[in-house]
Amino acid sequence: MALLTKEAEEKILNLLLSEGLADAKLVAAVKESAERDDKPVLNELIQRKLISDDMVSHATALVIGVPYVELKNITIDQDILAKLPYEASMRVMAVPLGEKNGILNVAMVDVTNVQATDYLSNLVNQPIRVWMSSKRGISEALEQYHGDFSGVKEAVKETDAASENEQSNVKTIVQDSPISKALTTILSYAAKTKASDVHIEPLENSLIIRCRIDGVLRKIMELPKTIAPALVSRIKILSNLKIDEHRIPQDGQFTVLVDDQEIDLRIAISPVTWGEQVVIRLLDKKGVSMEIEKMGMSGRALRDVLEGIKKPNGMILTSGPTGSGKSTTLYALIQKIKSESINIVTLEDPVEYKMDGINQIQVNVDAGLTFASGLRSILRQDPDVVMVGEIRDSETASLAVQAALTGHLVFSTLHTNSAAGILPRLLDMGIEPFLLASTLNVVIGQRLVRRITEKREMYKSSEIETKNINEIVGDLLPKDKESVAEVSEDLGYPGLPVRNDDFYMLAKGIDSKETPGGYSGRAGLYETIVVDEEIQKLIISHATANEIMRLAKSKGTVTMRQDGVLKALSGITTMEEVNRVASDLS
Repeated sequence: MALLTKEAEEKILNLLLSEGLADAKLVAAVKESAERDDKPVLNELIQRKLISDDMVSHATALVIGVPYVELKNITIDQDILAKLPYEASMRVMAVPLGEKNGILNVAMVDVTNVQATDYLSNLVNQPIRVWMSSKRGISEALEQYHGDFSGVKEAVKETDAASENEQSNVKTIVQDSPISKALTTILSYAAKTKASDVHIEPLENSLIIRCRIDGVLRKIMELPKTIAPALVSRIKILSNLKIDEHRIPQDGQFTVLVDDQEIDLRIAISPVTWGEQVVIRLLDKKGVSMEIEKMGMSGRALRDVLEGIKKPNGMILTSGPTGSGKSTTLYALIQKIKSESINIVTLEDPVEYKMDGINQIQVNVDAGLTFASGLRSILRQDPDVVMVGEIRDSETASLAVQAALTGHLVFSTLHTNSAAGILPRLLDMGIEPFLLASTLNVVIGQRLVRRITEKREMYKSSEIETKNINEIVGDLLPKDKESVAEVSEDLGYPGLPVRNDDFYMLAKGIDSKETPGGYSGRAGLYETIVVDEEIQKLIISHATANEIMRLAKSKGTVTMRQDGVLKALSGITTMEEVNRVASDLS
């Protein structure tokens, strides 16, 4: 807030009172208390939430005669933001708005700070015109700096200069600050946009940087090919990998600090036609919900799983394609049962999220610690609950089944397309049907869809969408208005529409720079099969996945595709997104 004289502060208070924006009696009481304690009156009113920071900033601008700008929902061009370094903008709480006739317009919180104004003018080497904005508005605008790739551009220039001077020694360039800054800029952007992966991909004449945001890869920049050796070598050094090895894949990891939060990075480097491809997986524990309900599991699926994890032994298995959130689901379930009275041991490759009160073991194939050998060791550690990151072979599968048979609760994942696909997959691995039938508690299938952002609009479903909805979930929806509450509670989606309507009200997000396509975040689509006596009989008779799923559906299982459509009807995602992710499912 601007430093104000007593006279200016009084004028602002009178303006707020005359406009009916504050209560005179409350203001008088706070004013008396603030003056007695020698505190600024306006600050006290803001802290007690009697007036807002925005109101005070707008009134201040009117009183001291400077223009005011509301920065909420305003997108500032990245070329304009690049005129002021992020560090300087943060220090003085100011953001550039635009340029006109050689003068840079800058929004500031404290427009009375002449030293800060001179500092900014000297920094950009041109005159500036100040506008006033609230602290909240400036803070929101500062978040747009995540698209500032000036550090990368600087690295490109320096690398090109080194090449021209025939001094492009990789080790020298790697240690140079521009390359470090370039990598930091890319990783900072990925972290702030909540990307799960960064892909650095060499082409014949360029280097492509893509980020997987909400499950979809997006190209964020294209760089000259000259920067590739230095950038890849920098990543190798941080990951303790061999810089001079270009013929075989290498895996590593390191940690970065973004906004005072540690983010673990998993590195995979592979030789490709035009160089070396780098894929960086970002593992941000604080950015991931560890509550199964918040991840999108609800209704019948949630009840089935919660009943399954209450049992003292048996297996809970989750399946889905790579990147469908299987490990996160297991973490969330373990979080549910974690207590001081039980010993939980996990075997993972890698340990993605470190959790207190759980003994986590990292697989190390080079040292002879595989899933199978590690599982044998775990069973000698008196565990109550065992989590195996993934069942990849028949030996691990057999050991997991034996653990479940001998009184342990076992959690694990498999790569299959559906929950029912888990059962034939384990039979293919050589597990005896009668052993499988007697150890499985519940199997889970899952995939991830993008969530609709909060800024949205409603529309009536098209004829095709209406037909699809009726075909997929027509039998699940309420028959009439009287049964809406009961059916909605059973399925876990409040306020479901009555079936066979002429149209359904659906939501779609508003596309913006911050929420491309109108999406922000992801939710899981789930299906669960409780392995009861009837399902056990099918397993023993070597039934197919389709036969098992037909029986499960007749017993009340909601399939992933049905779960997706219910989420679309509830405004969580869109029909387009459900079709993208689950169109191959029944």
